[in-house]
Amino acid sequence: QVQLAESGGGLVQPGGSLRLSCAASGSLFSIYNMTWYRQAPGKPRELVATITATGSPNYADSVKGRFTISEINDADNTAYLQMNSLKPEDMAVYYCYVNGWSMTTGYLEVWGQGTLVTVSS
Repeated sequence: QVQLAESGGGLVQPGGSLRLSCAASGSLFSIYNMTWYRQAPGKPRELVATITATGSPNYADSVKGRFTISEINDADNTAYLQMNSLKPEDMAVYYCYVNGWSMTTGYLEVWGQGTLVTVSS
Protein backbone atom coordinates (compact mmCIF):
# COMPACT_ATOMS: atom_id res chain seq x y z
CA GLN A 1 0.00 0.00 0.00
CA VAL A 2 1.34 3.42 -0.95
CA GLN A 3 0.96 6.31 1.43
CA LEU A 4 1.71 10.00 1.05
CA ALA A 5 3.12 12.28 3.71
CA GLU A 6 2.82 16.01 3.16
CA SER A 7 4.46 18.78 5.12
CA GLY A 8 5.39 22.42 4.91
CA GLY A 9 2.12 24.29 5.19
CA GLY A 10 1.66 27.18 7.55
CA LEU A 11 1.04 30.89 7.91
CA VAL A 12 2.91 33.32 5.71
CA GLN A 13 2.52 36.99 4.89
CA PRO A 14 1.66 38.10 1.36
CA GLY A 15 4.79 38.09 -0.73
CA GLY A 16 6.35 35.38 1.39
CA SER A 17 7.41 31.85 0.55
CA LEU A 18 6.70 28.32 1.65
CA ARG A 19 7.95 24.95 0.54
CA LEU A 20 5.67 21.94 0.60
CA SER A 21 6.94 18.41 0.45
CA CYS A 22 5.26 15.18 -0.53
CA ALA A 23 6.84 11.82 0.16
CA ALA A 24 5.43 8.57 -1.16
CA SER A 25 6.18 5.41 0.78
CA GLY A 26 5.43 1.77 0.20
CA SER A 27 6.90 -1.09 -1.67
CA LEU A 28 7.01 -2.32 -5.22
CA PHE A 29 5.56 0.72 -6.89
CA SER A 30 6.52 3.31 -9.46
CA ILE A 31 5.23 6.83 -9.85
CA TYR A 32 3.87 8.20 -13.10
CA ASN A 33 3.09 11.70 -11.88
CA MET A 34 3.11 13.63 -8.63
CA THR A 35 0.62 16.47 -8.54
CA TRP A 36 -0.35 19.23 -6.14
CA TYR A 37 -3.96 20.31 -5.97
CA ARG A 38 -5.49 22.93 -3.74
CA GLN A 39 -8.94 23.68 -2.46
CA ALA A 40 -10.04 26.97 -0.98
CA PRO A 41 -13.23 27.23 1.09
CA GLY A 42 -16.28 27.17 -1.14
CA LYS A 43 -14.29 26.47 -4.27
CA PRO A 44 -13.62 23.29 -6.24
CA ARG A 45 -10.30 21.51 -6.02
CA GLU A 46 -7.90 22.78 -8.67
CA LEU A 47 -4.63 21.55 -10.09
CA VAL A 48 -1.65 23.63 -9.07
CA ALA A 49 1.37 21.83 -10.48
CA THR A 50 2.38 18.40 -11.65
CA ILE A 51 5.66 16.67 -12.34
CA THR A 52 6.08 13.54 -14.39
CA ALA A 53 8.45 10.73 -13.54
CA THR A 54 10.67 11.96 -16.35
CA GLY A 55 10.83 15.44 -14.85
CA SER A 56 8.41 17.37 -17.02
CA PRO A 57 6.51 20.01 -15.03
CA ASN A 58 3.21 21.67 -15.72
CA TYR A 59 1.61 24.56 -13.87
CA ALA A 60 -1.71 26.27 -13.51
CA ASP A 61 -1.65 29.70 -15.13
CA SER A 62 -2.34 31.31 -11.77
CA VAL A 63 0.96 30.09 -10.30
CA LYS A 64 3.30 30.19 -13.29
CA GLY A 65 6.42 32.13 -12.50
CA ARG A 66 5.80 31.93 -8.76
CA PHE A 67 5.65 28.23 -7.95
CA THR A 68 8.21 25.59 -8.83
CA ILE A 69 7.73 21.85 -8.54
CA SER A 70 10.86 19.79 -8.18
CA GLU A 71 11.69 16.57 -9.89
CA ILE A 72 10.80 13.44 -7.98
CA ASN A 73 13.73 12.17 -5.97
CA ASP A 74 14.04 8.52 -6.89
CA ALA A 75 15.79 7.68 -3.63
CA ASP A 76 12.86 8.59 -1.41
CA ASN A 77 10.01 9.35 -3.84
CA THR A 78 9.80 12.93 -2.62
CA ALA A 79 9.01 16.09 -4.52
CA TYR A 80 8.73 19.68 -3.39
CA LEU A 81 6.53 22.60 -4.29
CA GLN A 82 8.37 25.88 -3.78
CA MET A 83 5.86 28.69 -3.50
CA ASN A 84 7.13 32.24 -3.80
CA SER A 85 5.40 35.60 -3.94
CA LEU A 86 2.39 34.14 -2.19
CA LYS A 87 -0.90 35.96 -2.51
CA PRO A 88 -4.03 35.82 -0.35
CA GLU A 89 -5.74 33.94 -3.17
CA ASP A 90 -3.19 31.14 -2.79
CA MET A 91 -4.63 30.34 0.62
CA ALA A 92 -6.06 26.85 0.55
CA VAL A 93 -5.58 23.28 1.65
CA TYR A 94 -2.94 21.78 -0.60
CA TYR A 95 -3.18 18.11 -1.46
CA CYS A 96 -0.55 15.86 -2.95
CA TYR A 97 -1.75 13.25 -5.44
CA VAL A 98 0.24 10.43 -6.93
CA ASN A 99 -0.67 8.04 -9.70
CA GLY A 100 1.43 5.14 -10.76
CA TRP A 101 1.71 1.42 -10.78
CA SER A 102 1.91 -1.11 -7.98
CA MET A 103 3.42 -4.51 -8.63
CA THR A 104 0.83 -6.00 -6.28
CA THR A 105 -2.37 -4.07 -6.98
CA GLY A 106 -1.94 -2.57 -10.44
CA TYR A 107 -2.80 1.03 -11.24
CA LEU A 108 -2.72 3.21 -8.15
CA GLU A 109 -3.98 6.60 -7.17
CA VAL A 110 -3.24 8.04 -3.76
CA TRP A 111 -4.16 11.32 -2.08
CA GLY A 112 -2.39 12.93 0.81
CA GLN A 113 -4.20 14.26 3.84
CA GLY A 114 -3.70 17.88 2.87
CA THR A 115 -1.71 20.71 4.37
CA LEU A 116 -3.10 24.16 5.05
CA VAL A 117 -1.46 27.23 3.57
CA THR A 118 -2.61 30.52 5.06
CA VAL A 119 -1.56 33.77 3.43
CA SER A 120 -2.41 36.71 5.62
CA SER A 121 -0.88 39.80 7.11
